[in-house]
Amino acid sequence: MRRPLRHRRGITLIELVVALGIVVVLFAAVVFGVGALTGAKAKEASAELAGTIRSLYDTAALSGKTCRLVFELPKKGGDDDEVKYRAECAKGGITAGANREDEQRSAEAKEKDKRRRDEDDTRFRSLGGSDTGPNLQELMAREKNRVEDSAKFSSFSSEDVVDHSLPSGVEVEVWTSKLKTPTKHGVAYLYFFPQGFTERAQIYVKQGKNVWTLTVSPLTGKTVIHAEALELPRS
Repeated sequence: MRRPLRHRRGITLIELVVALGIVVVLFAAVVFGVGALTGAKAKEASAELAGTIRSLYDTAALSGKTCRLVFELPKKGGDDDEVKYRAECAKGGITAGANREDEQRSAEAKEKDKRRRDEDDTRFRSLGGSDTGPNLQELMAREKNRVEDSAKFSSFSSEDVVDHSLPSGVEVEVWTSKLKTPTKHGVAYLYFFPQGFTERAQIYVKQGKNVWTLTVSPLTGKTVIHAEALELPRS
């Protein structure tokens, strides 16, 4: 005697969605792991940075302005490990400081001085509406502010030069000919001058054990990406 066939139960929609969700999570974990092993994010960030350097070199040469790439590196002992960089240009051609360490340490002091000058400008504008007008000391202070403002850098962006925030896990170290050792924390600068040259530089982009070194030619601005950590130039 034949036994009756049991009713076959199919896969429900909820079970299918759960199964697909597990597959997506596993796939993302594999992609993330492979990316960390190969340094895919660092490699992509290196290519973007090289393009920004070349574009900013051309901008300084064509506009007659001194420009610089500002790297915001993680603060020493801080919780935020995000790396950012942005472009700035002055109103004209100016020279860069010879002692880059001092320049970087004075970044915060300059910001405080800027706030002070803004307060002075506000006070001078209020004095300008009075019957007596500003005195000689105040006029000299105005002129000093004008000269300082002409050498002040302001934010710059274009189609090819935009602010960047690098992916989590990507680290950057910046060395230029003005530095003894690469800068790993705080602020670092790479200058571009209107005469058509920049600073000799090596920028290290790291992800895990993977390191790419960007070498910047001072005379042409040509940036070459090397898939290794190069030693600093001896001279």
